[in-house]
Amino acid sequence: MPTLRPLAAGLLLSALLVVGRPEAGLAAATGDPLQLTSGLYVDPDSAAAAYVRRHPEDTAIATKIAGQPSARWFGSWSGDVQAGVTAYTTAADKADKLPVLVTDNLPGRQCGIGGGAASDAAYRAWIGGVSAGIGARPAVLVLEPDALARLDCYPAAEWDARIALLKYAVAVFAAKNPNTWVYLDAGTVTSGDAKEIARRLRLADVGKVRGFALNTANYFTTEQSVARGTEILRALGGGAHYVVDTSRNGNGSDGSSCNPPARKLGTSPAKAQSPVDLHLWLRTPGESDGPCGLTPTLPTRTFSPALAHHLITGT
Repeated sequence: MPTLRPLAAGLLLSALLVVGRPEAGLAAATGDPLQLTSGLYVDPDSAAAAYVRRHPEDTAIATKIAGQPSARWFGSWSGDVQAGVTAYTTAADKADKLPVLVTDNLPGRQCGIGGGAASDAAYRAWIGGVSAGIGARPAVLVLEPDALARLDCYPAAEWDARIALLKYAVAVFAAKNPNTWVYLDAGTVTSGDAKEIARRLRLADVGKVRGFALNTANYFTTEQSVARGTEILRALGGGAHYVVDTSRNGNGSDGSSCNPPARKLGTSPAKAQSPVDLHLWLRTPGESDGPCGLTPTLPTRTFSPALAHHLITGT
């Protein structure tokens, strides 16, 4: 195989030093998105950020919520998902930051609440769009909250098909997104026996991705989630990592997962201590869990400044 002459090699090195990191889609496949970025991405188009643009006088929400990195969720409401994911990850890549995404589009979603892809084939195509939208850009992806933890809501005869869709998604991301850390959602500290959750994670091929996520859009303390993660890791026999959603767990849980009162912001998103990879805000604080609790008429993911201020003050 021919080699570069010293002069040509020097010119190539100089060009790389001038250009810096390759253009989006051409980044080196290190497998570690933290190495390719300089911190988590603060989404300028989050619902909290949009509120602050309309209400710049609300400095509490501006600094304590809108100014913090949080995840963007993608589902049936997202329109052209490949275009949306491409725009989101490209903006983060240009800022040299690490975007966090959550997919929520399994047919029927959790416990048959509705929405989601219209069919298994539609879901597989949709996952292909998410994967293509990320490409080789660095990203963190949490896959289908509650899909494994709440399998019990479905007849046992449907379990294999739902797990097969998760396996399909895992296989796509593992093969096509070398700089993405993917985490299968593993529910919360109350999601049944840890050994059973570990069994379901194995069925969904957790060993092909980075690991699992805990406490997504919930309120349990970080200490409780770490204890739960330790149990699941033990049942898995090690070999995985996990992330914890700390967005609204500052006061812990009162048993409700739907806009409960007197909850509080948790620790800011940041790298954590192994085997916990990251503390993340998977739900943007102030976004509704649904028409319940403190906001009985507010749809899911709709931003409420009242909810946001409750979380800021912890009352």
